[in-house]
Amino acid sequence: MLSQLKTISGIIVPAIATEQIIEIDRIAVEETDPNLFQMMENAGRNLALSAIDILGNAWQKANIVVLSGIGGNGGGGICAARHLANRNGNVKVCITNPEKLKEVSTYQHKIYLSAKGLEIGINDLPNEKPDLIIDAVIGYNLKSVPRGYSLEMINWANSQPAKILSLDVPSGVNTTTGDTPGAFIKAERTLTLALPKIGLLPELTGDLYLADI
Repeated sequence: MLSQLKTISGIIVPAIATEQIIEIDRIAVEETDPNLFQMMENAGRNLALSAIDILGNAWQKANIVVLSGIGGNGGGGICAARHLANRNGNVKVCITNPEKLKEVSTYQHKIYLSAKGLEIGINDLPNEKPDLIIDAVIGYNLKSVPRGYSLEMINWANSQPAKILSLDVPSGVNTTTGDTPGAFIKAERTLTLALPKIGLLPELTGDLYLADI
């Protein structure tokens, strides 16, 4: 069962299902005006700060690998990588299919590269020895078992001794049911966005944190 999150004043934060997340995102973009670019920027900045918190005072000497999918989750990971790079962090991004990035994620990729951000390919992962892995491969839009490059990334991450920080949900976990139909990320910490999701069970997420977008 999902552990209840509370505000500083003790108010219980409600948990929601995937369909509700999608509707909340729609309302945010279409009716209350923060656009997807702004929301992704907020998510990425919060993710970068969470990474620094995990690594502690020695974070600038740590090796960080960000695993990114092509959608909004991946864009948040790329954005986090830029914030870390701008702080002189040793960070590299690996994207499942860079040529298929969605519009907002493409924008994040462009400014990451313009900031001299480092990018590696799937085949480079076996040579990496990260101290922290940021998982931004699959978000709440999990449709089936992870396959292809997403599966390769998940298996590689789980094989490493490094801590894993997941954005919104560990890749491969259903945010409504908590089901794991295939391979999934075994996270040390999960930074979920806006509201907790019903399927974020403590045995799957590690320490669960909530970030505003």
